[in-house]
Amino acid sequence: MADGRPADGPEDAYSAEPFVPGRGGIAALRRAAADCRGCPLHRDATRTVFGQGDEHARVMLVGEEPGDQEDRQGKPFVGPAGHVLDRALDAAGLDPGQAYMTNAVKHFKFSRDPAHGKRRIHKPPTLRESAACAPWLAAELTVVEPEVVVVLGATAGKALLGSSFRVTKERGTLMEREIHGRVEHLVATIHPSAVLRADKDDREEAFGGLVADLEVAVRALA
Repeated sequence: MADGRPADGPEDAYSAEPFVPGRGGIAALRRAAADCRGCPLHRDATRTVFGQGDEHARVMLVGEEPGDQEDRQGKPFVGPAGHVLDRALDAAGLDPGQAYMTNAVKHFKFSRDPAHGKRRIHKPPTLRESAACAPWLAAELTVVEPEVVVVLGATAGKALLGSSFRVTKERGTLMEREIHGRVEHLVATIHPSAVLRADKDDREEAFGGLVADLEVAVRALA
């Protein structure tokens, strides 16, 4: 290749499986994920952004991929969308400190703003990139064993439930599915970034819908 990397490097296999340790908890997974080269996304990202939170949490929240601030800080949901999520969780009666938060994809994918070269514009991961990262999410589910998985947005939904998943059709209901060999109870909803993207007049309604969906998960826990 022109940049000196071999064409048959681990990135070209599009699988994180060789990097996932066979034993250990979240701390061991996080250490191993820091060196993941399972797909090309690691090349431009600042770091791997692994899940955070209580290893024995009853709720796991799964988003899409890290954003700009998450990539810089190394933690999920610390950017603007994360602040929306914290407010929604509080409104729904779910303590963010008692949840485990992660993303379907662990590296930030972006393009450069041609008008402002240093600005990084989020790009959604492809199904192939999500599939490459799936072993990490499977390992997190195995360790945490959540009672309810909250699926935040289409990318997370497709990573867990397949390419036919549609947020608009499946949001706000308690589902039972076999995921990576485990039967999981899931509630799907919009990604909190959708609230930020909504028109100003529609933002309150979008936020209320997010809260209502999260309340389904809270009732499932009860």
